[in-house]
Amino acid sequence: MPPKKPLDITYRFTLPDGQVKEFQVNLDPETLALRREERADLPEWTNLTHQQCPNCPLKPADSPRCPTAVALVDVIDSFKDSLSSVLAEVEIVTEARTYKKKAPLSAGVSGLIGLVMSTSGCPILDKLKPMVREHLPFATLKESLYRFLSMYTLAQFLKGWKGKGQGPDLEMTGLMSFLEDLRTVNRAFCQRLYAVCRKDASLNALVHLDCFADNTQFFLKRKGLDELARYFHAHLD
Repeated sequence: MPPKKPLDITYRFTLPDGQVKEFQVNLDPETLALRREERADLPEWTNLTHQQCPNCPLKPADSPRCPTAVALVDVIDSFKDSLSSVLAEVEIVTEARTYKKKAPLSAGVSGLIGLVMSTSGCPILDKLKPMVREHLPFATLKESLYRFLSMYTLAQFLKGWKGKGQGPDLEMTGLMSFLEDLRTVNRAFCQRLYAVCRKDASLNALVHLDCFADNTQFFLKRKGLDELARYFHAHLD
């Protein structure tokens, strides 16, 4: 059987001055791990110990560089002098379709950064990989919430089906903990980027990601799943 084709997702930004910035995210079709070329000239801010996330399980002896920082070097370098409010023509080409939208730069960069972070090899963000396979740029909060909860519940079903670990988290007690881990990573990574970003496009892109985790926590604490349950009456009656 021939090997599967790599999964490619292309982000293309056309700025008001006509400048075009393009990034091709190349993923392993089996593991969804990011494929990238090794480079020797990595900046200091990619060191694992530079503003290391407080919940990071990696050790400098085993991983001297933060895998997420290494994966984002080109993106951060490209937008470190860009303002988040600049309107850009953003085009995202996936295997299934092409998305186009005129949007603030930070909104487009947020999707790219989220995609790269989830596939970079970070042991915390690895859990987001299932959402990468069906990447949905410019998703609304409700769309992201639905996809995130669907991913988590399917993961629990598969855990029970395969008899893994301590069994499925059917009460979703681990979900809030996972969301807090995501928020910790997002906030710590912002601190890491303060060393290099002179303007706010990349920083505000991370704020977009953190707002999703924060809003999801708020939604679950305040409303639980009741708001979504009403759409499932045909399954529940």
